Amino acid sequence: MQSDHGSRFTNHLFLCPAADVQTAARREIHIFPLNTVLFPGGVLPLKIFEQRYLEMTKTCLRDNTPFGACLIREGTEVGTPAVPESIGCLASIVEWEMPQLGLFHLLARGRGRFRIVHTRTAANGLISADVELLPGAAAPPQVDATCRRLLEQIIGKVGAERFPAPIELEDAEWVAYRLAELLPIDLAQKQSLLEMDDAMERFTRLRRFLNEQGIAA
Repeated sequence: MQSDHGSRFTNHLFLCPAADVQTAARREIHIFPLNTVLFPGGVLPLKIFEQRYLEMTKTCLRDNTPFGACLIREGTEVGTPAVPESIGCLASIVEWEMPQLGLFHLLARGRGRFRIVHTRTAANGLISADVELLPGAAAPPQVDATCRRLLEQIIGKVGAERFPAPIELEDAEWVAYRLAELLPIDLAQKQSLLEMDDAMERFTRLRRFLNEQGIAA
């Protein structure tokens, strides 16, 4: 298992500047298929030990470039290259350490969404892809009051330091993405929330889940 959501970094990490995400409509990146969904603004702890992803990490650190985090559609994280979902999230390495040879501990930050246009798989199993960068909401909508209130309560209980800074409770996309990460929604639904272009539709889906689960803010 290479995604490391269940743990926290306890050792000092060397800071690495966030990757400069290009604004061009298309670019080429390495793809990291994972059993998790990364949202823009989210954080992703990883333990890297497979040779193909060690090489990917070294390239990203050397060139200060992001990789693409995609939910696995078919296959597993380790071994034979998995088939990724077509829409994923750019991930910039913001902290890293190498506690021993052949092992990286990474903390990546979600940037913009992208759509895979074409993929290539190297002999070592590392996937590269031409991707189309997807825009955020052109006109940010008003934040859903119920979702904002619930997220504010959660932040108050667990502490703001557990969330990626800055806290942006007035930003509709930030609120929706953070709830999508936190709520016990299955991966297929999380992927659907990532793929939505309409922030209000994302709030509608989240509100429906809250109602179904009897979760009240």
